[in-house]
Amino acid sequence: MKSLHRIIAQLEKQYGSPEAPLSDPFALILWETIGYLIDDEKRKKAFDRLRKEVGLKPPDILSAPPERLLKIAKLGGIHPETRAQRLREIAHIALNDFDGDLNQALKLPLAKAIKAFKKFPSIGEPGAEKILLFCKAYPVLALESNGLRVLLRLGFGEEHKNYSTAYRSVREAVGVEALSDSDFLISAHQLLRLHGKSLCKTNLPICEACPLTKHCQYFRNANC
Repeated sequence: MKSLHRIIAQLEKQYGSPEAPLSDPFALILWETIGYLIDDEKRKKAFDRLRKEVGLKPPDILSAPPERLLKIAKLGGIHPETRAQRLREIAHIALNDFDGDLNQALKLPLAKAIKAFKKFPSIGEPGAEKILLFCKAYPVLALESNGLRVLLRLGFGEEHKNYSTAYRSVREAVGVEALSDSDFLISAHQLLRLHGKSLCKTNLPICEACPLTKHCQYFRNANC
């Protein structure tokens, strides 16, 4: 039987221990919004510029000159006008619906907390779960597309045209073994994502360098 703990331990040997992620819910939403289809290095550059020149609180965003937000958004890739506007929209939602303090949403029951964070543009259920995980509000196995692909190839769950269906199938296949330790689940999210971006790519995965081939259903079937 495959063990998620064993798999994550092998990925940690491969890549080392990941850095602690952001743990403020509003900052995490800004992080997601500041860039689009860019690598982490460019996203961090744009985010750090936002932190330095504007600030990471709702009033900071709303009081910033629009041209400054646009200039920073241009560091984050295409459609900067849309993303600059979304930064202001996010700040408005935070102030109007949460009195500027998203930490109160972390204390809601899980389903209501997910619904609260889905009020923000571009935050779906996986994104909401990631916020709750990174803030250590709930120990949930939050996955993004790279991590989901890795676990599907390892034989957890089943591929499906509907992303949500595949996502649920993986979560069900992993079961309850991981769902208690937030620190472990944060590392799992980061390492699975890194592995999907580095070796277990959508096209032309680099199987010969992968430490997980003995566990991998995709490798056995594709003989890559």
